[in-house]
Amino acid sequence: MDKFDRIYALHTLLTQSRTTVSMEKIRQELECSVSTAERIIREMRDYLRAPIQYDRELNSYSYIKSAGTYELPGLWFNAAELHALLFTHQLLESLDPGMLESHIAPLKEKIESLLSSQNLEKKNIAKRFRFIKIAGREVDSKIFSMVADALVNRKTMSIQYCGLESHQPTQRDISPQRLLYYRDNWYLDAWCHLREELRSFALERVQHCALTNTNALEINETELDKHFTRSYGIFSGEPTNTAVIRFTGMPTRWVSKEQWHPEQKGYRHQDGSYELHIPYHDPRELIMDILKYGEHAEVIEPDDLRKQLVDKLTNALKNYKVH
Repeated sequence: MDKFDRIYALHTLLTQSRTTVSMEKIRQELECSVSTAERIIREMRDYLRAPIQYDRELNSYSYIKSAGTYELPGLWFNAAELHALLFTHQLLESLDPGMLESHIAPLKEKIESLLSSQNLEKKNIAKRFRFIKIAGREVDSKIFSMVADALVNRKTMSIQYCGLESHQPTQRDISPQRLLYYRDNWYLDAWCHLREELRSFALERVQHCALTNTNALEINETELDKHFTRSYGIFSGEPTNTAVIRFTGMPTRWVSKEQWHPEQKGYRHQDGSYELHIPYHDPRELIMDILKYGEHAEVIEPDDLRKQLVDKLTNALKNYKVH
């Protein structure tokens, strides 16, 4: 532990303690000798104006209560907190390279400055973190910024939106509710004033947007959760079916530990297979996830979902004719 960390650790110890702190406790927490601990205390008093008082009878220390709440001057983080901040920055930067750069660049510079002041090499730490983005779709940074602005300031937006199955964009006024990062892509949950219902909009399909001066319609959290999180995946709506899927072989080990849905139910059978019950409304995303497991996954019910899987697999086999 270096000098910086010891000052931070002593400040935290004195702030959190309801009584005086013994020298032995300080020495243990700072991982140093008594003389080093005494030097840290002197420097905090002399250079940081820390109101530390000494109780000679108990050989212990505390902050002077009458001095009010004392905080270290400037922005202070210990090494572990700086590493966590750097990790967070790397994560934000990986979501969409360049899209958030103008917003988080000042934070990055501050973190690097603090790391340098503590003799921590930023490059050696940063290269230990790696984030791989798969099948992410590019979002216009200007559109992202305007959506975030409307969301925070609770204003409606006018957008041109081209849905996945549509060839022509539609003009809509929306009241943004939540911004969602799901499976390496950005979505906006919003009230659509054209359709008069809650909808999820993929940001990469927003072709144009403009802010308005109209206050956004507020939808309470309970209703949003009920609409967007109860069904399976990105598709919204009240669940209308429950899929029963049986997994066999090696995949049962990790499927049994995965959360596919907040209200899922899982059962381990004596033969080693694992049965997963998942509520859903629109089966499209669920079908894609089931197909990933090939011969190790079987839809038991409902019959309609099972038939859709059979049709998908049958059509896929047509692409693999054996001569």
